[in-house]
Amino acid sequence: MLRGKWNSITDVPGVKIGHVTMDEQLQDGEAICTGVTSILPHSGNLFEQKVPAASFVLNGFGKTAGLIQVEELGVIESPIMLTNTFSVGAVLEGTLSYMLDENRSIGDSSSSLNVVVGECNDSYLNSMRLMKVRPTHAIEAIKNANGGPIEQGAVGAGKGMICFGMKGGIGSSSRVIQKDGITYTVGVLTLTNFGKVEECKIREWLKSVGNETSDTTPQSYADDIKPDGSVIIVVATDAPVNERQLKRFAKRAAIGLGRTGTHIHNGSGDIIIAFSNGFTIPHTCKKMTVAYELLRDDHPIMNKLFQAVIEATEEAVYQSLIHAETTTGRHGRVVKKWPK
Repeated sequence: MLRGKWNSITDVPGVKIGHVTMDEQLQDGEAICTGVTSILPHSGNLFEQKVPAASFVLNGFGKTAGLIQVEELGVIESPIMLTNTFSVGAVLEGTLSYMLDENRSIGDSSSSLNVVVGECNDSYLNSMRLMKVRPTHAIEAIKNANGGPIEQGAVGAGKGMICFGMKGGIGSSSRVIQKDGITYTVGVLTLTNFGKVEECKIREWLKSVGNETSDTTPQSYADDIKPDGSVIIVVATDAPVNERQLKRFAKRAAIGLGRTGTHIHNGSGDIIIAFSNGFTIPHTCKKMTVAYELLRDDHPIMNKLFQAVIEATEEAVYQSLIHAETTTGRHGRVVKKWPK
């Protein structure tokens, strides 16, 4: 299946990604090794033009904000934000402030706002208890968002994350489906912080795409003092599908995650968020009814979209490993990059 131009979630037209990366060695062995990543579903006003969305919780050891309303109403109306576990509150506050500045009616003449924030625990490398991520970092990550090629690996929310015992973080991939002169794109972004080195299937995948790789299992860090970890998967498409169909996409992303070899450990928060910007849903409408043109579930292109989600999710996890660099964090701990 074809990849998009950038092999990134930003191949979905209108989607933008922004990062703020924080990297600082402090006294007494403490270190700031964390950040914030923003995903903007389209370039317009996200509150006024919401996108259909769904989520799927594969393993619920997580502290994500905003998914209850996404499940109830089937829309996302804010940037999707990613950060570390103890910074969900600060990032939510910053994102809320940004959206209030953009939309004077929120909380006044209009309704409230549901902000979506995902997290993973980066406390092995990052002094997470210091809570150095502030609301201003969330605002900066949103303002930094752009389309085109994106930074991956140990950047943004991925700065302190660890995947399969090696340096992980932000990864992304995309697939393009063409049928009867119509083109749809599926893009996936992952925040990877899970798994043990012996589980990882990246060597088999690299060989399958024609890349040479060492058969030697790399040396992992001390698994006994590292939490099980988590992964946040964000699936984007421009295919015209509704929240029910997006739930099906999110479930297929779990299959792509399983292909990487993870066992979905007890303490892992494996959470998938899926949205489409193939059409938007206005915040206000005077009509009693609305109608949208949607893909039929039984059209052959739906199976192609499922395949695209699975393939892009698997590769996005691997891209987080491929792009990440060896990182030094708190107490001099070093997590090495996956050997090429």
